[in-house]
This record gives sequence, structure tokens and C-alpha cells, in this order.
Amino acid sequence: MKIILTSGKRKRSIARVALREGKGRVWVNKMLLDMYPQELYRLKMQEPLIIAGDVSSKVDIDVNVHGGGISSQADASRLGIAKALVQYAKGEKLKEIFLNYDRTLLVADVRRKEVCKPNDSKARAKRQKSYR
Repeated sequence: MKIILTSGKRKRSIARVALREGKGRVWVNKMLLDMYPQELYRLKMQEPLIIAGDVSSKVDIDVNVHGGGISSQADASRLGIAKALVQYAKGEKLKEIFLNYDRTLLVADVRRKEVCKPNDSKARAKRQKSYR
């Protein structure tokens, strides 16, 4: 029985994914994906599983995600799950399908929060000057 370990990142979130042969169950932070509270993010994490089809029904996936907000955690988990499924399938076919559907399934979004500049309250906004 082989175990595939991958990871996905988005903003401050890091998802570690363990994939092993099984019955098609998916856990996110020790909670079944079907029980995940927010429907939008549950559907976002299910995208690679639905696209992969019968490949995803043969494996159990365990996702451990932390950091960032709920949206970036969902994106990080989605990326990790898709990478693991491609590695498990061992073919270019599934990789092609993922890339044609949405490139962010396999390629991480490298955008990060811009740092605040010295003596300023925000990253872009400058202090106003008053000459009166």
C-alpha cells in the first residue's frame, strides 16, 4: 500500500495531503468533507475529486490544513488534493484535464499580502499632508 504525500499553499494557508488506497473517503482536519460547514468551500475542495472521476473513488485522502482564512484554506486543500490525484494516476491525461479546467488546480497562486511601508498605516495609502 503506497502513501502519497503532497502539499498546497495559498496566502498564509498550508495544506498537507496524504493519499492512500481506500474507498473514496476524504477528511479535512479529521472531519469528513461531507460534514464541512461552509458549502461553497466544500464544493471548491470537491472540484478535483469530481473531475478525476473514478480515480478519486479508489483512494482515501486525509488533509491537514492550518493558517490563513477559510477561503485560502479551501484553495490550499484543493491544490494539494489535485496534486496528489495526478501523482497517483501516473499519467499526463489527468494533468491535462486539470490544467484545461483551471490552472490553479495544479499551479500555486503566488500572490501574497503586500507589506506595510515604514511610517504608514497601510501598504499603499500615504499620509495626507496639511499645510494649514
